Amino acid sequence: MAIYGGLTLKSIKQNGFSLIEVLVSLVILVVGLIGVFNLHIVSKQGSFESFQQTQASYYANDILNRMRLNVSELANYGSSTGTSYNGKSLIVPGKLCINGAVCNAAEMRQWDLYDWQKSFIGDAEVSQGDSVGGLPVPIACIFVDGNNVSVVMTWQSVRKMSSSDQAQSGNVKACGGTYDKKRIYEIETAIF
Repeated sequence: MAIYGGLTLKSIKQNGFSLIEVLVSLVILVVGLIGVFNLHIVSKQGSFESFQQTQASYYANDILNRMRLNVSELANYGSSTGTSYNGKSLIVPGKLCINGAVCNAAEMRQWDLYDWQKSFIGDAEVSQGDSVGGLPVPIACIFVDGNNVSVVMTWQSVRKMSSSDQAQSGNVKACGGTYDKKRIYEIETAIF
């Protein structure tokens, strides 16, 4: 038996944790906390993208409902090759069809498109002088072929699309360009 300073190995008893055990426990705790924080971040991103998808659905259905109410101007809301709207070249219509103003079908179409674009670019919701609503970098396209109507909403997301998400119809390819963070919502219907 080895003797150290008058003590034998048998007489030395370990009390408490060693420093290495404490460090290993801390490393495991830190790795677990990083995992929890990462899960929280991914959850927030998914929630935000879900909100954007809901907004795109709302805007697409909004213009479809406006078109249903103004069927005589249906062909002028879009074209068979698609009419693109990005809100950058907004022209205030000659007549504002609000507060009970009487408008003809053409004036109503102009107002519908103007008001709709203001909504999806975020100008309809303003807080302290800043637009707070709408979609980021939105482009919308309306395809009208007879009574068949397709509305495509595209916007920029925070994450790249997976290759399986990039399968697109011809209408989607014609709307909004191609970039890896593009998100898409398309709805097709018939209006009579």
